[in-house]
Amino acid sequence: MENVKKALVCDWLDVYSGAERCIEQFNKLYDFDIFALVDFMSADDRELVLGGKKVSTTFIQKLPFAKRFFRHYLPLFSRAIESIDLRGYELVLSSSHCVAKNILTDATQLHISYIYSPTRYAWDMKELYLEGQNALLRPFIAELLYRFRIWDGSCANRSDKIIAISHFIASRIKKIYGRDAAVIYPPVNTDDFRLQEKKDDYFITCGRLVGYKRTDLLVRAFNESDLKLVVVGDGEQMSELKAIAKPNVELLGKVSKDELVKLLGRARGFV
Repeated sequence: MENVKKALVCDWLDVYSGAERCIEQFNKLYDFDIFALVDFMSADDRELVLGGKKVSTTFIQKLPFAKRFFRHYLPLFSRAIESIDLRGYELVLSSSHCVAKNILTDATQLHISYIYSPTRYAWDMKELYLEGQNALLRPFIAELLYRFRIWDGSCANRSDKIIAISHFIASRIKKIYGRDAAVIYPPVNTDDFRLQEKKDDYFITCGRLVGYKRTDLLVRAFNESDLKLVVVGDGEQMSELKAIAKPNVELLGKVSKDELVKLLGRARGFV
């Protein structure tokens, strides 16, 4: 494997979260050249995840307001991912929850796709996603997602081997794409976590604050109780959550790894 030219293709790189933690470990395993639709990670996160490597990005990187609104360019994602030139690479690993799995390769290249999920907001969680959109824009967005599904479904056989992060995700891949997937769980450094018998009086959740993860549902549920919820993470839903959260819900935003480990250890439970 050391003499094989290798490419790692990501959907996008913007914050240090779940997929980026896997990418960090992939990058430690092998000397990959890195490709992504866009790269807007901070210098510190890029050093942590990629070891300072330069990322080859697509034309979306240079589009107006892309840093903040690149997800709004979804109609261009198919063209962008197919514009990446991987000639000369013998092994291609795609890290995908959206379009990276649909990268174009030829018959001489081995393409392995590590899939976190089929694109949730386009497939089985489409209705939940649409509920959170402006009512006037819903028909337009629904049509875009319909066209995206046609393209995404037509790409189901582009990878030679699919690996899912869980058996549940493997079952969704089988249902949506008709492909069997092996299961390799994402890496977790269990040495970071120690049992803490003394607990504080709060529950915790953490992750990207985006609509399909339904953190708003958790916040509304805790609003109806006297229980305390601590929310760790940042994203496009932050302002909405701040507006609806009652005093028993604490929104911490992004925290350090050490702080997150402490918060998880002291919590009554994870929701």
